Amino acid sequence: MRVLVAEDDDRIAETLVTALTRAGFAVERESEGDTIWFRGDTESFDAVILDLGLPQVDGLTILKRWRNAGRTMPVLILTARGQWEERVDGIEAGADDYVVKPFHVMEIVARIRSLVRRASGLASARIPFGRYLLDTAKMQVFLDGAPIDLTPQEYKLIAYLVHQRGRVVSQLEITEHIYAQDFERESNAVEVLVGRVRKRLGADVIKTRRGFGYTLGEEA
Repeated sequence: MRVLVAEDDDRIAETLVTALTRAGFAVERESEGDTIWFRGDTESFDAVILDLGLPQVDGLTILKRWRNAGRTMPVLILTARGQWEERVDGIEAGADDYVVKPFHVMEIVARIRSLVRRASGLASARIPFGRYLLDTAKMQVFLDGAPIDLTPQEYKLIAYLVHQRGRVVSQLEITEHIYAQDFERESNAVEVLVGRVRKRLGADVIKTRRGFGYTLGEEA
């Protein structure tokens, strides 16, 4: 899952990026309001952590612009402002969640997982698909109750496809949403990754739509 951390405090941003990366997210960070607005308006993110006190353009203005333009990605507002009126303003502007600084970073991770699930129409951290179970909190896939040994990238691939169940996902979209920008990969990395997951979970778990991309198999 691809997350944008929009935060100008280097220490806070580094803490968030590290924790979210360890939790299996492909994380990108920006610190200036104009760039944050542009990237959220032109790129696809599964969630955004948006600080209100940004240089150039403040977070609330950015959020209003995104929502007015029809951008629907989940947004968690992160701010030092604790007054209830400001929380109401953020939620009315289109925020999906609101956390006041200081915070515990694992709470942010849990809230982002929840926002991504809800955006996909999923209520629980334990998501069944066929004989398998995806546990997003434990970052594991289970078969008939037994955990399957997956690499981080293999887990990210199956987790993304489970969250996108019912639609075909292109190789480009998979690349954008499971790999960090600085992750070194070959041009056929997604094909190789799909092949490895099929060997571990079964050939029919991921279905190829030639010329379009990949989707979960019907039995999943």
